[in-house]
Amino acid sequence: MNLVVLLFVAALCALVYFARHPIMRYVAESWVVDEPAPHADAIVVLGDDNFYADRATHATELYRQGVAGIVVASGRRLRPNAGMSELMEHDLVERGVPKEKIVRFAHDADSTSEEAAALAHFAEERKWKSVVLVTSNYHSRRARYIFQKVFPAGIVVSVGSARDGDFDPQRWWEKRKSIKLFAREMMGMLLALWELRGDGSRSAGQVAELSLAVLGPGGVYSFGSRGLWKKLTLPFTANKCCNIFIFLSRIP
Repeated sequence: MNLVVLLFVAALCALVYFARHPIMRYVAESWVVDEPAPHADAIVVLGDDNFYADRATHATELYRQGVAGIVVASGRRLRPNAGMSELMEHDLVERGVPKEKIVRFAHDADSTSEEAAALAHFAEERKWKSVVLVTSNYHSRRARYIFQKVFPAGIVVSVGSARDGDFDPQRWWEKRKSIKLFAREMMGMLLALWELRGDGSRSAGQVAELSLAVLGPGGVYSFGSRGLWKKLTLPFTANKCCNIFIFLSRIP
């Protein structure tokens, strides 16, 4: 009997090992949400676009398809008179969106939840009934969850997923930066699920502290809920593969 169990466990481990790449590919592809509404009052490009301006590029594509006649360039304020929204406006104009069709929205948000709250108030002021969010592919699922929780029920939120030069769902486990992005998104999603549970409001004084470890190429990458991370070198190499461990360490 013990031999049968041992053989079963060995066979299961072998199956997981040989199927690890398809499994990780399926997980990443399932994580990405790309379901933009065919028509909306505005296309909202979320801030902190990457070096390649992939979010601005995808927003321009949706604008040309006639999804909406207004594109909101959302971005953090870096100086009293300048910020990420101005840079995004430049990227949008460079790609073909008329400047008069772009609305800059500067904010002081430090997280997706805070950006969602600021944009919700902005959308209400404009009396919009629907918006299409444009964000990076790895960020799309968490962004949709947060915005649908934070936005008023009368505003329909859908998401257009922009390809990202730093995250390829087909091969994300092969690059350290991709592993870092995906790991932080999974941790961020857990934090969002906790903070926005119930009616979507965060209870005062209840803050989840999350820690996460990723076994990837060359060692273990340790992340904190504030985005801090460090690498711990291992005596062996995890080539083209990674395992992710997530811990909810403390909930006061």
